[in-house]
Amino acid sequence: MTIRLGDTAPDFEQDSSIGKLHFYAWAGDSWVVLFSHPADFTPVCTTELGLTAKLKPEFDKRNVKAIALSVDPADKHKDWIKDIEDTQKTVVGFPIVADADKSVSTLYDMIHPNQSETATVRSLFVIDPKKKVRLMITYPMSTGRNFDEVLRVIDALQLTDGYTVATPGNWKDGDDVIIPLSVQDEAVIKQKYPKGYSAPRPYLRITPQPNK
Repeated sequence: MTIRLGDTAPDFEQDSSIGKLHFYAWAGDSWVVLFSHPADFTPVCTTELGLTAKLKPEFDKRNVKAIALSVDPADKHKDWIKDIEDTQKTVVGFPIVADADKSVSTLYDMIHPNQSETATVRSLFVIDPKKKVRLMITYPMSTGRNFDEVLRVIDALQLTDGYTVATPGNWKDGDDVIIPLSVQDEAVIKQKYPKGYSAPRPYLRITPQPNK
């Protein structure tokens, strides 16, 4: 199955480290970061899940829930969580989907045969409260993810959902933003962007972040 930006994220029911999990019911009205890892008791994955656990306060601020997935069974997840918590000095407060039959991995195209015929690659999806896929990032098995970037993009998505703006390259919360080309009426511009703007080119209009 191919998932594209703007598609409805597939719902599923699957075993997990917290028992049977119905994805939509668990997600509720939150944003979701759904990410796969190749296997339990592996070094890169241990650091990634530890980092995700430590970022819980940042996720909470943004109304985001994290959920991990691999094709290992739930009892192995539970044993591994003890190792994560011990070595990474944190508490894993999010579920790990036990996709032993690979049904969820297939739904989300998380198994890439040129990497592995059986294990999931490092896929990551940001899903909004309407269950729409807003971001997809895929990393190779050997490379751990940058979760600061995940938070940065969620900030950008939530900002652009609330205001008619776009974010420039390397934007982070508090930086100036861009007025989209779809907004051309000067009266509308004055109303929407009361802080004013600079325009080094007619198509490049820069304005302070509206909610700061």
